[in-house]
Amino acid sequence: MTLISFLAKQFIDVIEWNEPEDGILAYRYPMQDLEIQNGGQLTVSESQVAAFVNEGRIADVFGPGLHTLNTRNLPILTDLMNWDKDFESPFKSEVYFFSTRLQIDQKWGTATPITIRDKDFGAVRLRCFGIYSYRIVDPRVFFNQVSGTRDVYFAADLDGQLRDTILAHIAPIFATSGLPFLDLTANQALLAGKLVEQIKPVFASLGLELNHFVVENISLPDELAKVLDQRIGMGMVGDVGRYTQYAAAESLDLAAANTGGGAGVGMGLGAGAAVAQVLAAQLKSPATAPVAQAVSETDTKFCIDCGKPIPARAKFCAECGKPQ
Repeated sequence: MTLISFLAKQFIDVIEWNEPEDGILAYRYPMQDLEIQNGGQLTVSESQVAAFVNEGRIADVFGPGLHTLNTRNLPILTDLMNWDKDFESPFKSEVYFFSTRLQIDQKWGTATPITIRDKDFGAVRLRCFGIYSYRIVDPRVFFNQVSGTRDVYFAADLDGQLRDTILAHIAPIFATSGLPFLDLTANQALLAGKLVEQIKPVFASLGLELNHFVVENISLPDELAKVLDQRIGMGMVGDVGRYTQYAAAESLDLAAANTGGGAGVGMGLGAGAAVAQVLAAQLKSPATAPVAQAVSETDTKFCIDCGKPIPARAKFCAECGKPQ
């Protein structure tokens, strides 16, 4: 190298990186046609680590602080470069910065429902979603396994891999939990803990640490949710026979109160006749026979239209439905 070409070279005295935006995991410091001056300064922020890469592999890693670049604090790189003059000349090396701060509010969720066996409902399809956070803890592994020599590596580039890793472990965890669907929501924290145990080693193999994981919601698809609502409603009704008698009595009172015009009376009479038939069927059933027999003859009267005996207080005939 001639003196002129040497003087024409550009040397770097200060190396630092200020993150311009969120979501950057790795950044290669621009080094094209540049060399690092002996005694240059390397500034690493609290939320970063810097790595010197020589011929495709990481030689030295620096944590937060201000570092003067010389033989004493570049021992591995110095050895690789075979410097024997106390590192007095500039050197060429690639410098990568890695963000070690938490990547928060990372979202995961089932794109399609997952099917599991349930002790109450048989086969059930579930949807679930939540959030998680992670950070880079081993830049060597992350460089070798994930980011490589790219100029910039974003968290968004890793989202699909991490999300698929989480979803791959959800179905087995839910299926082996032994919890019925109705108890899953009350045990979301327990399920999240089991998922963390399974996926932490996978994150570690990428140089990452899983710091926070939350299962926010477990639900059924809309069509199954409607079926569950119907089943819950039937459970709330309880005895169907008693509910039928109650509904019939309510309809009788409504028909008796409906005196607003001929159309209203007709509708009321029709409802009353239909309800009367339901009551008659209930009264004829074995369960209600003793009650029917207990009504004495003095508590009956005769229908003004068909002449059939009816309870004295009845407002409609149970046979023909005519008002009394």
